[in-house]
Amino acid sequence: MLAVNLSYLTDMANSKKKSTKPKSPPLKDKIKSLNEELKDEKDKFLRLFAEFENFRKRTAKERLDLFKSASSELMTALIPVTDDMDRAIIEFKKSENENLIKGFELIYNKLNDTLRANGLTVIIVNKGDMFDPEKHEAITQIKATDKKMIGKVVDVIETGYSLGEKILRYPKVVVAN
Repeated sequence: MLAVNLSYLTDMANSKKKSTKPKSPPLKDKIKSLNEELKDEKDKFLRLFAEFENFRKRTAKERLDLFKSASSELMTALIPVTDDMDRAIIEFKKSENENLIKGFELIYNKLNDTLRANGLTVIIVNKGDMFDPEKHEAITQIKATDKKMIGKVVDVIETGYSLGEKILRYPKVVVAN
């Protein structure tokens, strides 16, 4: 019985030693898992930051486009007024009243300067320029008297205007065929 008790006591002592040891993973495994979590969190942060930067740039571009389109509507509405003023100044110059001509020229120049200051530009087309369907609107075609004139602008019927890179009205031209 003494031998049984001795083996029993030895087993009890060994089990107490085993139970006092912590049953958690080794320290290296904990450090590795924490580093992986840190890496994942850094990746999430960088993605979120990049997404925010893209959002900020996109909204700034949209705001700029909105300002441009708002002024384009106004400029489009003012183009017929400039056409009328172009025709009126031609008629006023036929008159002999110099004060009337000078007064109208002041108003005409002020309007054109204001439109130019806000980005409206005249699309310059000269007779003899090559016709480009991307930049011109052909109203009609006439038979060319000279073979060198085929495909070139013969006359400009209506002036074209652009606002920045956007064409508000294409110049209307007559093309030699």
